[in-house]
Amino acid sequence: MARPQMLKLADVLTELGMSRAAFYRMRARGQGPRLYKLPNGQIRVRRADLDDWLAACEASAA
Repeated sequence: MARPQMLKLADVLTELGMSRAAFYRMRARGQGPRLYKLPNGQIRVRRADLDDWLAACEASAA
């Protein structure tokens, strides 16, 4: 089954094991994957952006 290209914020939080509040604190520090706001106000994260961000986190921790 193909992974969705645009993830809901709830799916991103589940994958990261992070609360919404912690995610937004991280974003306030200028960290985290790029967010996209849809015309209806919902937030999405592109799968590629999340994967790239996670890879960068792993590389900086190594």
